[in-house]
Amino acid sequence: MRAAVISFPGSNCDFDMLYALQDFGVDAEIISAKQNSLTGFDAIFLPGGFSYGDYLRTGAIARFSPIMSAVTQAANAGKLIVGVCNGFQILTEAGLLPGQLLPNATPGFICDEVALHVANGETAFSSAYDVDETILIPIAHAEGNYFADETTLNKLEKNGQIVFRYVNNPNGSAHDIAGIMNEQGNVFGMMPHPERAVDAVLGNIDGQNFFKSILSGILTKV
Repeated sequence: MRAAVISFPGSNCDFDMLYALQDFGVDAEIISAKQNSLTGFDAIFLPGGFSYGDYLRTGAIARFSPIMSAVTQAANAGKLIVGVCNGFQILTEAGLLPGQLLPNATPGFICDEVALHVANGETAFSSAYDVDETILIPIAHAEGNYFADETTLNKLEKNGQIVFRYVNNPNGSAHDIAGIMNEQGNVFGMMPHPERAVDAVLGNIDGQNFFKSILSGILTKV
């Protein structure tokens, strides 16, 4: 499996994601947002951070980076696209995922470890977890409040596109949404950071099955 980790100006979790992928034997590399091709990659990861300083809105400027045309092409071709935290925000701004990430219901930056419920364990991002499992994953964001209109939320519910939910909602997200995927099941975004929960030395390995799920899905497709 070859994976690209996109580094935008202001990304600060790109190497966290790179090292997490490499821990699972993935051939991963950092790709600059200035590039315009992702040929040869099986999966693309948009990491957390503050792309372009989060000016205008989170992800609003990154959405126009040269690399995003290649990300869109890869998504349309069925490649796996994963956005974490700021990456999730960028995917919504780019229209690759529905909805929008708004400022937290209680204004301010939240840095914590929160419980997530595996709402759909039959996806390329959650298949290694048990049905209805509860996991602990770190969060670090000021604008993680997921919003969508009722029609969109009902569609997400009906189609099983909600993959992870907050057990105790920290930011006001509609329907307790922590992570969603597109209808096709190949584009995924979540605010919590699974790449920060893969090493026992950090005291949390609940993110390991997230990466095992992705790797299993890629190998199955190959």
